[in-house]
Amino acid sequence: MDAPHVALHGQHTVIVGQLYMAFELGEKSWKLSLGDGVRAPSRCTVAAGDTAAVLTAIAKAKVRCHLPADAAVRSCYEAGRDGFWLHRWLEEHQITNLVVDSASIEVNRRARRAKTDRLDSDKLLSMLMRYYAGERRVWAVARVPTVEQEDERRVHRELERLREERTAHSNRIRSLLVLHNLRVGRIGGRAWARWWTQHAAQLPPRLRAEIERECERLSLVATQIRTLEALQQREVRNGAHPAIALLAQLASIGTGSAWTLVKELFGWRQFHNRRQVAGCLGLAPTPYASGTSEVEQGISKIGNRRARWLMVELAWSWLRFQPASQLSQWFNERYALASKRMRRIGIVALARRLAIALWRYLEFGEIPPGAKLKSPCKQSVAT
Repeated sequence: MDAPHVALHGQHTVIVGQLYMAFELGEKSWKLSLGDGVRAPSRCTVAAGDTAAVLTAIAKAKVRCHLPADAAVRSCYEAGRDGFWLHRWLEEHQITNLVVDSASIEVNRRARRAKTDRLDSDKLLSMLMRYYAGERRVWAVARVPTVEQEDERRVHRELERLREERTAHSNRIRSLLVLHNLRVGRIGGRAWARWWTQHAAQLPPRLRAEIERECERLSLVATQIRTLEALQQREVRNGAHPAIALLAQLASIGTGSAWTLVKELFGWRQFHNRRQVAGCLGLAPTPYASGTSEVEQGISKIGNRRARWLMVELAWSWLRFQPASQLSQWFNERYALASKRMRRIGIVALARRLAIALWRYLEFGEIPPGAKLKSPCKQSVAT
């Protein structure tokens, strides 16, 4: 009989009659550890992405563990570069899978510890058994988005990379110009074209050719950025994303910021209270209390970094464009006259409160107290 799904008590630490499997995913090969909790685990290596070999390993492990061919299989792997396709494939083959946050896995605290892919897969296997034996807090399990939800995040993430690339090209051009004591402001546009026409002859030919190639790449990136931004504006204007349009009605929040918040945070995650919102953003406190020692280590920084960074930026923007709101007044009363360090701490606290207020606004229609909405002609303006 299967052991009950309860917390660890005595010697009953696994649910017998099932096969457990842990993946250690690598670029060229995968390490698999398989066991039933009674016998020592079996290990095998398969080529990365070879799903047929995975099914063969499962069948052999069932025979070794004297399990029927239709015995339930439970598996896990760490979230990483392979994403969620493996999870979906396992679920299609009736294998219950967990995608685990690697940062939540406990490790040995010795200064020098052994670490190999085999040891890591064995560790995952033992923790998987503990999880199904009742230790639900043994690690953090990632919520897997649907294919459509995952695909909807491509636009703003590509925009983020393109903007970083644009900055890199601009900085490179400025650095090359400074080699010959030439300094320029904004790179791109008509003013830059006139400036370059006047000063290009002062540069050596190879350096001039390199800068021109950088300008070509910068122009391509700028074109792609404009295309994606226009796509966002068009879809929101056509009513394809009502939550984004609703969020963008608040002054200080543009279409681009609203798009990122909805696609990364509010659009596909279900929160039950304000603590879950702050915890998902990593804007939760991290106390350290041992004996008489009590230290606050700051925010946890666990969760979605894109949404967390954006909320801090929006907090500064909120102070500028929503000065009459209750949140801005709270910040000004506590931190307006404080030191620069305290204002940086305070802005993180404001970002947490603002995230909760935006969640309530989208979930329950509660406009943040004192906040103003944009006039209709400004609602299409991007950040």
